[in-house]
Amino acid sequence: MSFIEHFPILQNYTYLNTAYSGLLSTEIANWRRKHDENFINEGSIFRANSLEIMDELKTNLSSVFTVKRENTFLTSNCSNGLNSVLNGMDISHRFLLLQEDYPSLNYPVTSRGFDYLEIPINANLEEQILRAIEQFKPTVFAFSMVQYISGLKMQSDFIKKLKSDYPDLILIADGTQFLGTAPFNFQQSGLDVLVGSGYKWLLGGYGNGYIFLSDAARKLIYQHKKKLSLPDVPFLSGRDYLSLTLEPGHLDSLNLGTLNQGLNYLNNIGFDVIEQRIMELTAKARIALHKKGLLPDWIMERKEQSSIMSLPLHQAIVERLNNEKILVSPRGAGTRISFHFYNTENDLNHLLEVID
Repeated sequence: MSFIEHFPILQNYTYLNTAYSGLLSTEIANWRRKHDENFINEGSIFRANSLEIMDELKTNLSSVFTVKRENTFLTSNCSNGLNSVLNGMDISHRFLLLQEDYPSLNYPVTSRGFDYLEIPINANLEEQILRAIEQFKPTVFAFSMVQYISGLKMQSDFIKKLKSDYPDLILIADGTQFLGTAPFNFQQSGLDVLVGSGYKWLLGGYGNGYIFLSDAARKLIYQHKKKLSLPDVPFLSGRDYLSLTLEPGHLDSLNLGTLNQGLNYLNNIGFDVIEQRIMELTAKARIALHKKGLLPDWIMERKEQSSIMSLPLHQAIVERLNNEKILVSPRGAGTRISFHFYNTENDLNHLLEVID
């Protein structure tokens, strides 16, 4: 199965950089052009009709990822979404965080004055989390589903067990480096909040994101607004206090519509097919890179793996990658590579040849 005709960049580059930016397909680019042509020709008429795009996206997200539609919200990006959620939480909450997690996840917590504890990411991560919960007694654990530097993936069974053993612990996750790589059921995940941007694995371009809430999280945030009067103007009818708070002002139909098109594209392929393609190629990559001493043993031993890997490459090798048009990213102390469904074994072989 080849995707070169949908993503022309694949003809000229070995693209191992979805963890930095997903690709825009030619089909979705055509949709965006038509969207703006309609805006040019219709003005305010277009705007009124384009509101349907946001409704369709909400329905699509809730259906594909099994979230209650009333608990699905749209935002411009993950950072804004997370900040909106945190603004509705009482300052008395105590947060457990992971060191070197995405700055847009940790900084909004640490800069707000919440009491917090950060623990290192290593081979004993799950044991450290459990120990920290018992000793620090956090009310919230906030983390990325997949770490943006190392690619370490939180184990789904562990998340469910946390929620089962500590039902009052609020679990907030950044799904930006995860959603779009595999089937996902939010209601069965154990998470209370999932926020993310759509420009990476969901192929949704920039300027869009999502917020998923559990029923418990919905009741928890912005409690002080529940009894306040709502605006009574006709154009805001049907909006509740969470909708008005998490989705203030206008929403961008071009950017959110692009996310909807990306979601449709992936759904047509099938998330089970996408997961299988990613897993098969990534497994081969991990074995080959581990043999070269570029991946630690403890990463290899984890049951659930992402397709993101950080390699300790010498600068000369990094320069060769650039010269060979292999697109990667410097992250942390290493060079980050990542594989999506449009990558092939030829891409992996090219990478290995250049490293050798």
